[in-house]
Amino acid sequence: MAAAPQAPGRGSVRKTRPLTVKTSLNNPYAICWSALEREHMHFILQTLEDRFKSLGLRKIEDKKKRKQFLKKPSPDGCGTEVEKSEGPKEKPPEGGEQGSGWTPVDVRKQLAIGINEVTRALERNGLLLVLVCRSAKPVILTSHLIQLSLSRAVPACQVPRLSERLAPVIGLKCVLALGFKKTTTAFDAEVRAIIPRVPSLHVPWLQGRPEDSGASLDTASSESRDREVLDTSFEDLSKQKRKLVGSQQPVVLQPLKIKKLIPNPNKIRKPPKGKKTTSK
Repeated sequence: MAAAPQAPGRGSVRKTRPLTVKTSLNNPYAICWSALEREHMHFILQTLEDRFKSLGLRKIEDKKKRKQFLKKPSPDGCGTEVEKSEGPKEKPPEGGEQGSGWTPVDVRKQLAIGINEVTRALERNGLLLVLVCRSAKPVILTSHLIQLSLSRAVPACQVPRLSERLAPVIGLKCVLALGFKKTTTAFDAEVRAIIPRVPSLHVPWLQGRPEDSGASLDTASSESRDREVLDTSFEDLSKQKRKLVGSQQPVVLQPLKIKKLIPNPNKIRKPPKGKKTTSK
């Protein structure tokens, strides 16, 4: 008995696995430092350089090594034994000069030097002015100072060649960020002259922040304003709120961009760790 003819088969059909796609939201706002005019840049650098030289602010490092490492043969003769021996003790410098550290110390306490120190001072709301060097890379190192300075109503700008001009004057390798504290007296005139030349920062969600760093309400005015609010009726208070909201500039919201990322699109599999690939 002959077998019935089989229909032409296509073989086993494997179901393809769906590609794993990871979605992420992109930030539609491009936050960057405002451009500083060339004339203002030269004025800021020259003013600070002259002031640092007149004050004599400098970090002095003691490069002489007091401890030396000497190698002596061990008593067993099986190698060498490292022994530390102190060199001759140095006499203290004459004239009351400081051997190592900052001179003068009281002027150094009026400044915040470095990205970390400027960030901490801004968080504590203790700065009047912030200057950032343009050579700081990657950009993410100093980009957080834009929102932080604007939220604290502190003028801040990016100054090209800041580290190149000021670092050799004060005895440092680089100065990526420089902040002037509110308690400063040595740089009072310089800060007042630099602040009008600093361009304003622009952050979309911080448009309603005050720009003047010294703007603050007195206690008497605040108490009188609280009494007026208590005396007004509910309708008058609602109208007052509407007027305040209408006077402010509306914040334009930007659409979020959705990115789709496909991990390992070529499906390259790594060989197992236990097996070694044999070359034919």
